[in-house]
Amino acid sequence: MDNRFKLDINTSEQISDIKDYLFRIISNWKWFLLTIPIALAIAYYKNISSQKVYGLSTTIEVKEKNNPLFSSGTNIAFNWGGVSDKVESIRKTLTSRTHNEKVIKELEFYIEYYKQGRFRMEDVYGKTPFKIKLQPNQYQLINSLIKIDFIDNESYKLTVEFNPESTYQLINYKDESEKKYKTDNFTFSQIFLIDEYINLPFLKAQIVLINDSNVLKDQSYFVELKSITQVTGKYRNVRAQGLQGTSLVEISSTGENKKRLVDYLNKTVEVLAKDELDQKTNYAYSTKEFIDEQFKNTSDSLKIIEDNIGKFKQENAIYNLSAQGGEIFSQTTGLDQIQKQLTDRIEYFDNLESYIKTHSDYSKIPAPAIINIEDEAISSMVGELTRLSIEKERLSKEVTASHPSLKLKSQEIETTRNVLLENLSSLKQATVVSLNNSKKRLSSYNYQLNKLPTKEQKLINFERKYSLIESNFVWLMQKRYEADIAIAASVSDISVLDTAKDTGQGSILPRTSFNYMVALLLGIILPLFVIIAKEVLDNKIYTPEEIERISPIPLLGVIGKNTYDTNLAVFTKPKSSLAESFRSLRSNIQFLFGRNVKEKSKTIVVTSSVSGEGKTFVSINMATVFALGGKKTILVGLDLRKPKIFDDFEISNKTGIVNYLISEATKEEIIQKTKVPNLDVITSGPVPPNPSELIISPSTEELIKSLKEDYEYIILDTPPIGLVSDAIEVIKYADTTMYVIRQGYSYKGMLKMINEKYLKEEIANISIVFNDFKIKSKYGYGYGYGYSYGYGKYGHTYSEDEKKSFFKKLLKLIKK
Repeated sequence: MDNRFKLDINTSEQISDIKDYLFRIISNWKWFLLTIPIALAIAYYKNISSQKVYGLSTTIEVKEKNNPLFSSGTNIAFNWGGVSDKVESIRKTLTSRTHNEKVIKELEFYIEYYKQGRFRMEDVYGKTPFKIKLQPNQYQLINSLIKIDFIDNESYKLTVEFNPESTYQLINYKDESEKKYKTDNFTFSQIFLIDEYINLPFLKAQIVLINDSNVLKDQSYFVELKSITQVTGKYRNVRAQGLQGTSLVEISSTGENKKRLVDYLNKTVEVLAKDELDQKTNYAYSTKEFIDEQFKNTSDSLKIIEDNIGKFKQENAIYNLSAQGGEIFSQTTGLDQIQKQLTDRIEYFDNLESYIKTHSDYSKIPAPAIINIEDEAISSMVGELTRLSIEKERLSKEVTASHPSLKLKSQEIETTRNVLLENLSSLKQATVVSLNNSKKRLSSYNYQLNKLPTKEQKLINFERKYSLIESNFVWLMQKRYEADIAIAASVSDISVLDTAKDTGQGSILPRTSFNYMVALLLGIILPLFVIIAKEVLDNKIYTPEEIERISPIPLLGVIGKNTYDTNLAVFTKPKSSLAESFRSLRSNIQFLFGRNVKEKSKTIVVTSSVSGEGKTFVSINMATVFALGGKKTILVGLDLRKPKIFDDFEISNKTGIVNYLISEATKEEIIQKTKVPNLDVITSGPVPPNPSELIISPSTEELIKSLKEDYEYIILDTPPIGLVSDAIEVIKYADTTMYVIRQGYSYKGMLKMINEKYLKEEIANISIVFNDFKIKSKYGYGYGYGYSYGYGKYGHTYSEDEKKSFFKKLLKLIKK
């Protein structure tokens, strides 16, 4: 015999293992039948009970739009300017607290409307037949449910539940100030009429009907007021995603109420466009404010001078200038206007320089467009500094002071500021030189003016002053007109391509199909894991194939499950398939006997690993099947520690082999007849204190030799080999040994010791009997009671069930 036990795994064996494993899983179909409906039921409940969440979006175009009516040379040269990261700025603005507070205030989203639903309070914004109108600049109760029960279409009952031990908050939405409120009442309840002013310590409002046609009787709603800060946090998760390669931005948001989402998305775009336009026209507004102030002062001065000229002409009776005086007036008037422009320009430069040096906010720099500045770089730089300042202010509300983007913006402002100051200094020096030259030319004309009569000199001076202020007045009128047109013609850089709209979109959560799919998978996977874990942790033996894989000892045969009340299954039910399986063992065991014992008495040892595997059951029925076959047989109970066989044969155990071994009885005295023909029994007898010593005594060998002279078959029922060494001592008397393994009871590790002894050739001529095999085992199929194995080269035989194809057996299992 080969000393090594080799397991050759070929393709057919691998396929057999796969089939075997598949049968193991299918045999637990009841688990799947239980878990899958439960999982689907849980998914169904989750789908109907979970809050439905909807997703809506709107698409806008973010593109700088310049007014075509104004060219770069237009005096009112303002430009909010398009920036390279405008889309990113829009995204930041949409999630900013300031922007969302504006939207929430305009929509009054701090007022929430609810109605009791099947599983929770449902948001019914936009679905209520009424609206609550809060009185301005009044304190209102927040974070408490206000119940409104309509009695009819003209009245309702307002109810608020209070806890006297708690302190409640009241808020004034005008300045968002809060104060505490405490009451001793548990419940406040009062009936009001529709449109009636509610004047309560904690609420000052009106209920106004939106649609009078609705029947309100017995309808109940809930209203809850929130602080602006609370509500703002819910809407800062809006998503703004730029579409690659375009100037389009898709703005989307999710929520429980589609009407609320539609209103929010459309209003947030509206507010965004308005704010962008305001920022874009900020420079023009600053210019117009300055022009309006100058225009008023000039108008007043012009009126005063008109009155003075009229009065002077009447008092001095002079109405027209001489030819020489007219020439001087004409020349000096032009120079006066030039000096006025140069002086105003220098004054503006001084003011602008002072403003830039003393301020850190450059969003409202005095406008350069109200004067004629030949250097357009000044106007451009002022506009750039204004734009950068606005962007920094917006960014500071969104990020911390140490954020890199904010630091970069501050550096850009500082650089632009320094360049502007340098240009201002250079331009101011050039303007002063021009002013001095103009003054020199004017002094020569003043010398000629002094030669004229005194009255005419005074009239010329009046006319010069009037002409100067009049020209400034006309010029300011033109600038104000240009500023008005610029403001009116300005358009926002944001235009809506696709507004948010409820078109019947389904909810995005819960994902019903996905939940059902996950439930189905879990219904399959979870029991599958349990089954696999059970199989991995289960170290018991269930099939003959497992025995062949883990043990080199040949399998002699398979014994079916004994469903009868007695162990004498072969004798009481000789035509049963259980009896047939023992007859098959009787035939197979003949191959185990060599020629030298064919015609002699044969000794068969029956043992097992532990108690409970059915060795006594096998011993009794093997002895019975030999006896019924006409062979004179004796069954010897050598399990001295736990004697059993006497009960099944209804005989006494008072005298047995123990009495013989201690010389208290003879062989003839311990042999008992049974109701089975040709079968005698020697029971164990009383339990001795030293069973091992008795079994290894010479008396045991003498008894077996004596029995061989009288019987054809001697069946020795020994103790379990895995618990005590008694059976090892008895095996030396055996012509063959039957090692009993019980399905679903014996552990694979129990075979380790007997395998080692077999491989070391300490035990020879041993075979395994697979006992208590169920046709419908946990693996879903069986071999039948006739399934039996031959020994070594003599081959083995199968029942018809074993020959059935895999698919036929699977179909049969499903039908069962």
